[in-house]
Formats: sequence, structure tokens, C-alpha cells
Amino acid sequence: MTAVSVQNGSKTFGRGAARARLLRGLLPALSLVLVLLAIAWLNPRAISYFGFGLMLNLVIPIALATIAQMFVISGNELDLSIGTFVGFVGCVTATWLKDAPLIGVLILLGSIGVYALLGALIHLRNLPSIVVTLGMSFVWQGLAILVLPKPGGKAPDWLLAIMAFKPPFVPFPIIAALLIGLIVHFGLMRTSYGVILRGSGGNPAALKRAGWSLLKTKVVLFALTGLFGVLSGMALIGITTSADANIGNGYTLLSIAGVILGGGEFVGGRVSPIGAVIGALTLALAASPLLTFMHIPPDWQVAANGAILIIVLAARVLISRKER
Repeated sequence: MTAVSVQNGSKTFGRGAARARLLRGLLPALSLVLVLLAIAWLNPRAISYFGFGLMLNLVIPIALATIAQMFVISGNELDLSIGTFVGFVGCVTATWLKDAPLIGVLILLGSIGVYALLGALIHLRNLPSIVVTLGMSFVWQGLAILVLPKPGGKAPDWLLAIMAFKPPFVPFPIIAALLIGLIVHFGLMRTSYGVILRGSGGNPAALKRAGWSLLKTKVVLFALTGLFGVLSGMALIGITTSADANIGNGYTLLSIAGVILGGGEFVGGRVSPIGAVIGALTLALAASPLLTFMHIPPDWQVAANGAILIIVLAARVLISRKER
């Protein structure tokens, strides 16, 4: 009788833990659904092709910046320079890439190389990534001002055409966000090398014992961060049509919030590409449309975004305790 009771208790505990894990995985999607329901209740006309096109106008650069931050976080690091880097890329895109494409491409490739070198420096010298990337944020900001001292420039015509694409039935920002999430999910979560990259943050000691180079994984993760930061800056200029040295400054906190809102954690290499994109969608909808419909003044919108993030994190903590 005792053995049967223990077995039944184990099954009940297992089912409860499985439900907690499922709820934890669905939390980013539930957050997005709640934001959509609130928008539909406050302004039903916004739930349309045209409405989503306006509300999600900036979701592509936000999603790309969030994915860029996700690669660094998957290696137990943090990038505090991604916002100013996006601004620098925007200035290069609106000037050199427009007027001298070859030089512009070389500059952007060189900036990705700088990110790879940062990963090597952080690993070899055992430097805190927060300090290094914080210092680099001032470097990228200064370079952006040198490239474009005052707002101006113009996006290349081909970039404007891409970002102005209007497919039938589903707005382009939604399609692009889904493609970004699925492609990165396959590369990071479904390939053998993706497991190695995540392992550098989850269990670096075991990865090293298996013969893999932690230096190489760190360089690759930072290079991928630079690549998606470049794509984010280019997409942003394709939407705004012109550049400003400060145009991407808010993307640092948005990218971190998007990763965490999407189920990522600062330690252990636990990230979710699809969750990160969902987090970016949630922030894009909550950042302006939802709070505007609620008649919250712009000065309070940043605080409201922080409150949304805190609520989601509190729910995740409660679910994690139940899972344990």
C-alpha cells in the first residue's frame, strides 16, 4: 500500500511539474495575447491589417536587436552597447551605404569584426562584459556623431523598397518577425553547433572537457550579435528613411527586456529565440499603442513598460517555484 501511494504521489507530482513547465513556456505568448485583448477592448478598429501595420511599424528592428542581445545572454554575458551600435549602423546606412555602397559594406563588416574581437577580449582577459560593452557604447556613440553630426541622410532605395513591402492578408512586420524567430530557433536550438553555443553559457566546464573551444564560441556569439545589430540598424533606417546618432539609444533596454520577457535568463544559457521575438512584439505593442489607448502620458509610458515586465517576471518566479 505504501509503495502504491508513493508511486501515485510521484505521478501527481510529475504531472504538476509538467503543467508548470508548460505554463512557463507559454507565458510569453500569454503576455502577448493579454496585450492584444486589451488593445481590442480599448480600440477594436486597431485589430486590422492597417492597424497592425501601424502598431508594429518598428517591430522588425526591435526584434532583430532583441535577437542580437539574446546571443550574448546565451553565453552568460550582457551587451550594454547594442543601442548605440544600432544608431551607428543607422548613420552608416544613411550615408556611406547610400552614397558609396562598397565602403559602407566594408564599414559594416568591420563593425561585426569589432564585435567578434570584443568577445575574444572578454574571454581571454576574463573581463566583465557589462563594463566592456558599456565603454563601447560611448565609442559607437562617438563614431555615429562623427559619421552624421546632425540628423539627416537617406536610406538606400532598395532598403526602402524592402521595408515598404505590403503582402496580402498579413502585415509584413508580423511575417518578418515570425521568419526571424523561426530561422534563429532552427539555427540555435535544432543544430549541433547551436547546442555548443548554448552550452558555453549552460555548462562551459563540460564543453571545455569535451574539447570545444570556449574562445571560439564566445567569438561566434559576439559576431552574431554584431550581425543582427547591423540588420537591426539597417531595418530601422529603412523605416524612418533618415538617421540620427541617437536613434537607437533606447534599444539596449528594449532588447534586454525582450529577451527576459520571452523566457530568457541571465545565467545558464537558457534562451528562446521564438520567445524573444514574442517579447519584442509584446513590447512594441505595449510601448505605444496600448498605453496611448489607455491615455497614459508619454512621460509615464516607460514606467508602465517596466511595470508590465515586473508583472511577467513575478508570474514566472511563481511558476518556477511550483515547477521546483
